[in-house]
Order: sequence, then C-alpha cells, then structure tokens
Amino acid sequence: MRRKIIKIDEAKCTGCGLCAASCHEGAIKIIGGKAKLVSETYCDGLGACLPSCPSGALSLAERADVSRSYPHSARAAEIKPEKRAQNPAGKIGSELSHWPVQLKLANPDAPCFDNADLLIAADCVAFAFADFHRKLLRGKKLLIFCPKLDGDTEVYVEKLAALFKNKSIKSVSLAHMEVPCCFGLARIVAEAQTRAATNLPVSELVISLDGEITGKKGEMK
Repeated sequence: MRRKIIKIDEAKCTGCGLCAASCHEGAIKIIGGKAKLVSETYCDGLGACLPSCPSGALSLAERADVSRSYPHSARAAEIKPEKRAQNPAGKIGSELSHWPVQLKLANPDAPCFDNADLLIAADCVAFAFADFHRKLLRGKKLLIFCPKLDGDTEVYVEKLAALFKNKSIKSVSLAHMEVPCCFGLARIVAEAQTRAATNLPVSELVISLDGEITGKKGEMK
C-alpha cells in the first residue's frame, strides 16, 4: 500500500513556523530553526499545510507504507467531562470522550484506548438510533466506519488487531444497521481478533432503518 506524506526541503525552509501552525494534526514542528516532520503517523497526507509555506519548502511525496505507520491516523485528543457545556434539564448531553472516532483516522497507540470498553459502530447508526449517546456510547470509547464504502478494510483489521493485542481492551460492543452490507462490521472485528490471537467478549446490536433495535447478541456493557 502507498500513501502521500509531507516532504520538507530544509534548504528552502526559513523556519517561519506557519506550516506548524496550520498542521492541525501536530505532525510538523520547528526544531533548530527548521520545519521538521516529527510524526509520520499523524501526517494525513492531505496537504492542508502546503499553502501556508511562503518559501515553497513543502511538497507531497508518495511512498510505500511500513508496518505500524497507520496511514491517515490523526492526533488523538481526550474530551474531559468538565469541558462539556452544561445541558439544561431534559437535554441529552454528549458522551463522546475522545477524538477522532473514524477508524481510518484513529491511532491504535493512543492512550485513550487503554483498558477501554469499545463501541464499534457503523457510520449510520448514530443518525438512525435517537438515543445513541445515552444507550450505547456512555462509558465507552467509540470507533466508526462503513464496511461497504471504505474499500481498504485491511487497514481496519490491522488497526483493530493492534488495539485488541496491545491495549488490554475489556469488551467490544458492535452496533450496525440491518442492511446486509453492515454485517461486514462483525466479520472485520472477528478477523482482527484472530490476527491478534485474542478472545474478547463481543456483543452486537442491529438497528432498523426506523431506529429500533431488531437484533441482539451477547450482553452490551
């Protein structure tokens, strides 16, 4: 597999720092008066930093990925409960505890996954199931993806296997829609468990198109 990554021409770099300021993933820092790519893992290869460089020192290069570089991973951030806005009585508050949640962007080495109960959900579930935050997400670390639209599921298997093997995951809850393509979610998780040589407790919820729970396997924590 190949990916794009930022390339820095130090001869052209003036150390102005504009590229570091524009890199929301924290992949670029100024060290010794020059821009440095300090985290290939966090570089998403989208090139949002390119227009910020006045000296033309930045470009995109394509290269083969190496093991555990996790292409398209983003810098993880934890969301502290006290930082959430207070909700008036009767309002449903957010239960999201970390970012990013897209599996393609998530870094399986992020500390937020240590000893976690995982909720792995298909992209559409949160839109169909009205009480997603209170009934499914509370107390869990969320990862989402679409097993049909996302063609490169091998990256997902690799990332989940790394999570299962290295992060002492306590449980895995799956939530997906009733449409046939969504059942690929369970297959990917099962393949990741096999690769990681783990046997984690897995529960599964199936959500109908009108937002009801139509199927259940195992006990969701």
